[in-house]
Amino acid sequence: MIPIGPSRRNTWRVSADAAELMRPALQERRVDVAARPKRVAFDLARTAFIVIDMQNDFCHRDGWLASIGVDVEPARAPIAPLTALLPVLRGAGVPVVWVNWGSRPDRLNLSPALLHVYNGSGTGTGLGDALPATGSPVLQGGSWSAQVVDELAPDPRDIRVDKHRMSGFWDTPLDSILRNLRIETLLFAGVNLDQCVLHTLADANFAGFDTLLVEDCAATTNPRFCHDATILNIHQIFGFTLQSPDLAKAIAP
Repeated sequence: MIPIGPSRRNTWRVSADAAELMRPALQERRVDVAARPKRVAFDLARTAFIVIDMQNDFCHRDGWLASIGVDVEPARAPIAPLTALLPVLRGAGVPVVWVNWGSRPDRLNLSPALLHVYNGSGTGTGLGDALPATGSPVLQGGSWSAQVVDELAPDPRDIRVDKHRMSGFWDTPLDSILRNLRIETLLFAGVNLDQCVLHTLADANFAGFDTLLVEDCAATTNPRFCHDATILNIHQIFGFTLQSPDLAKAIAP
């Protein structure tokens, strides 16, 4: 019998005259960790780590947000804890998925309403427009603007998904990828917490995934009350929040 499937986690075994539809058993790997509003335990074997929008245009001092006067230092705050946590997750075999803005050069996957959000006057620098300092097109797939910041350069084993909405699930292969990996639990990180992180986390929860935010690995450039309201909503509606040192200790004590 020959294995056939999109990943080692999700394979049949087939021959010319038979097919075995039983997937490989995934040995449970229980992780018990301090969290809010209560302690949680989950199966690391069915968990993926989603990092959202840690890109030059949001986090680099020469990127798009900085060019329009936004203080990007809050968006850079997750870099240090992510640098420490990512090797622990990779070492434990947890898939790392980078979900980033990556619009088409012709902008045919962007609606007028979405373009208006980032260029309300029509005269500013919005999605796909060239940055004055670097000439890189804002959040265009394959550009410097859309790259993950150098400090967090993805590993070749990591998975990349381009999005062009606040949510990483709309019109992307993210859901299919996670289900082909037989994932049930999602850990979230990235920026902006109250925008793309929250909307992706909410859609994941609505789709039936268990959702947890790694709080110190997520941030927003918006006022503090936006952060606080997002954490409140996660606790009340979507799941749990935890801290990366507690997670790392639980995974690799």
